Amino acid sequence: MAELTFWTGTMDAGKSTLALQTNHNHAARGRVGLIFTVHDRSGEAVVTSRLGLTHDAIEVTDDFDFWRHAVDALTHGARIDYLICDEAQFYTPEQIEALAKIVDELQIDVFCFGILTDFRTRLFPGAARLVELADRTEVLQVEALCWCGKRATHNARVEDGVMVTEGDQVVVGDTDRESGAAPSAVSYEVLCRQHHRRRLTAARAQSVSLVPEPLPFG
Repeated sequence: MAELTFWTGTMDAGKSTLALQTNHNHAARGRVGLIFTVHDRSGEAVVTSRLGLTHDAIEVTDDFDFWRHAVDALTHGARIDYLICDEAQFYTPEQIEALAKIVDELQIDVFCFGILTDFRTRLFPGAARLVELADRTEVLQVEALCWCGKRATHNARVEDGVMVTEGDQVVVGDTDRESGAAPSAVSYEVLCRQHHRRRLTAARAQSVSLVPEPLPFG
């Protein structure tokens, strides 16, 4: 029986890497699949991993119809055994429902990969619908770490060096951790709950630690 599976974790947890590995494993066994993505960090219709892996993909716009795309392909003689859906948190609830319909009616496996919550710690509508409909929701075993070393559970948005908790839900950015890389206007950082609540990013924590403590006089 086909299944709708949702693999989730914070940024830096390796979701896109697992998506590409899943595609490789199934393709190696002679299965035929389609890969979808939206708002990839590269800005193109391609799934990219921070480890350097890439694969061409079909870009999912808000009006993209998964059901119609699959039915049209099958009607014209194509074979589809599975779908890989990266950045699934950005899909609309209606698109998630269409993926569930594809699993149930066409018996095609659907593997979704995405994060649960946004920088405000609110569920993405697409992720929420996946949790409600998926046959299985799996948490990635590779733990992303906060700058303090604790398990990262929240995604923080940093704009011009300052962590923000208000704004549009979807703003494309990436985690800027490569040494020597210039920070972008909008970037993301994974934090533990405690430091997300305190808005204490790695840069801010470092600046605070460099401030000389007053002498214990008076």
